[in-house]
Amino acid sequence: MNVILNICKVTLEEGFMYAILALGLYITYSILDFPDLSVDGSMPLGAIVTALLILRGVDPWLCLCLSFLAGALCGVVTGVLHVKLHIRPLLCGILVYTGLLSINLVLLYFFNNGMSVASFFRMPTIFSTGIGALLPETVGGFYLRTLAVSALVAVACKLLLDVYLKTKSGLLLRATGNNEQYVTMLARDPGQSKILGLALGNGFAALAGSVIAQSKGSADQQMGVGMVVLGLASVIVGLSLFRKAVHMRATTMVVLGSIAYKAVLSIALALGLPTEYLKLLMA
Repeated sequence: MNVILNICKVTLEEGFMYAILALGLYITYSILDFPDLSVDGSMPLGAIVTALLILRGVDPWLCLCLSFLAGALCGVVTGVLHVKLHIRPLLCGILVYTGLLSINLVLLYFFNNGMSVASFFRMPTIFSTGIGALLPETVGGFYLRTLAVSALVAVACKLLLDVYLKTKSGLLLRATGNNEQYVTMLARDPGQSKILGLALGNGFAALAGSVIAQSKGSADQQMGVGMVVLGLASVIVGLSLFRKAVHMRATTMVVLGSIAYKAVLSIALALGLPTEYLKLLMA
């Protein structure tokens, strides 16, 4: 029984963390219909920025915001390449991701003494400071603080995104994805909405990287491998499984889809699937 409960706990922890990433891909993939591959680079960028800042004594909660801004900047670059230089969406993502491979390594080289992994074990994180410190550390013998903080951040992101999508700017973003010509007829620039949507999508991806890095106590370039697959799977699974739930918001479906997807991976590993087949199962 303890083994099953522990698997459920880990599944929920990772599900909520990666749900933040899935929300970002929901914006680019589902709302804008933009295949953004730069997420594989912006996600580890958020993790690395967080690790380097925490090592220099920056507040962990502030690191979440700064990581979001770093990811948003990557999304702006992707959007500018597409909107201003008229480069195809798929190629824009590949170009930004390729550039981030070097940028992430340069950050580690110059600000982490040339080491490829930035470790900050026993340093303050969101799980030990601020709101995290106010939550009970264990319940019934299980360490639940990581789960509670991860759920708190994921739900906060979901609610903020719901609020934004109801605003005039959010409605314009949704309209851009549905009918770009209609937005033009309204005398609005659909290009600006695309850039904003990509900035938000990559910002959420970097924010997810920040949370995941703080839960692990380290960050490296390899964290971003396969994140597009994981995020898109969460979006597709969530929107497919709960499509008949008429009164459920799409963002809620995405969060639940992330948890369901991580549950499948956890069950497979618990049943003895060799770890070298994990990426194949993800695909």
